Amino acid sequence: MDPEQLKSLIEARIPDAQVMVRDLRGTGDHFRVEVTSPSFEGMSLIKQHQLVYAAVGEELTNAVHALSIHTATPQE
Repeated sequence: MDPEQLKSLIEARIPDAQVMVRDLRGTGDHFRVEVTSPSFEGMSLIKQHQLVYAAVGEELTNAVHALSIHTATPQE
């Protein structure tokens, strides 16, 4: 998967997010995503990550082998 595709999936599900995606191995299946969104305000870290996993959806079991997630609110 291309990092831009992964970024688009997350932005579609969390439209107010700023998303950065890095391909960790250059193989298109190991990624680190950094997602900053006001939508995360008041959510636990687990809920924030669940929202990102939901955005990636089926690709997590097909094209993406490993996903490292860092989430934050704009104030953090």
